[in-house]
Amino acid sequence: MTFTALVLRRDDPDAPPSARVEQLDDARLPEGEVVVDVARSSVNYKDALILAGRPGLVRDFPHVPGIDLAGTVVTSDDAAHTAGDEVLVTGCWLGERHWGGMATRARVPAAWVVRRPAGLDAQRAMALGTAGFTAQLAVDALVRGGVTPDAGPVLVTGATGGVGTLAVVLLAAAGFTVEASTGAAGDADTVGWLTGLGAAAVLPREDVSGAASRPLASARWAGVVDVAGGATLAGALAQTRPGGVVAACGLADDAALPTTVMPFIVRGVTLVGIDSVLFPVDRRADVWARLHAAVPDATLAGLTTTVGLADVPARAATLLATGVRGRTVVDPAG
Repeated sequence: MTFTALVLRRDDPDAPPSARVEQLDDARLPEGEVVVDVARSSVNYKDALILAGRPGLVRDFPHVPGIDLAGTVVTSDDAAHTAGDEVLVTGCWLGERHWGGMATRARVPAAWVVRRPAGLDAQRAMALGTAGFTAQLAVDALVRGGVTPDAGPVLVTGATGGVGTLAVVLLAAAGFTVEASTGAAGDADTVGWLTGLGAAAVLPREDVSGAASRPLASARWAGVVDVAGGATLAGALAQTRPGGVVAACGLADDAALPTTVMPFIVRGVTLVGIDSVLFPVDRRADVWARLHAAVPDATLAGLTTTVGLADVPARAATLLATGVRGRTVVDPAG
């Protein structure tokens, strides 16, 4: 049997990989106990980096990208999963060290597979995807650290991207006053879009990153969900209230962190790292169930665009160059 996949090939180690849709034999599938017919995948920031050839993410070519997948089990050599199970896989190096979800079929280790909660179809699962899963983990970190809705406003950086958008939705649904930071704060349509998702205020990115050069600035936020890193994260730390919690889950701006210890030793700020790749699989079903319950169908549909495999390279390039609002779902058969 054959399957359709977006295949990355790299003939020149100094050039980005090429990407094209190909037909492959099932014998090419990587090792694993569970074969899944993939119904949907999604385009995340890391996927865009992989398609651009960012060093260190993919080691072997040819390669099938896609750090998310949702589909139906076809065969399984593991008793925990049977044919017909509706499942999803995110993280666990899927789409990086192991062929991923941008294909009509995948084979994965059984230990990576999560049964989808009741009512969570493949389209909705991938509209949430790693971005939603990460946003939920970040919100959980704020709550676990003692941040409550009456403690003060919370900040979400990179608020028009996948993680940021869903963090705004989740925090607003939980009763928090959300301030959304974006490079497009001067665009009335963007401001209207974010306030429609629940943001109480939309701030220019510079309001956050501009404080990075100071050890401490005026205390503004009780909690922060940061997807940017770099000066944005440093500025957010400098403006977090005493006892506040900052959840760092991305490096869209920079992996470096130009800050001091002052927010931590003067204000008792907690910086929490969010890792959605190696988060324990046996705890994922609970996260997915809560995420599924918290995001309204109409809201999620309104921030989601669906594309086919052939459209993925262009979509990924746009994401890196100018950003893509909301979420992009991939229909591998489309």
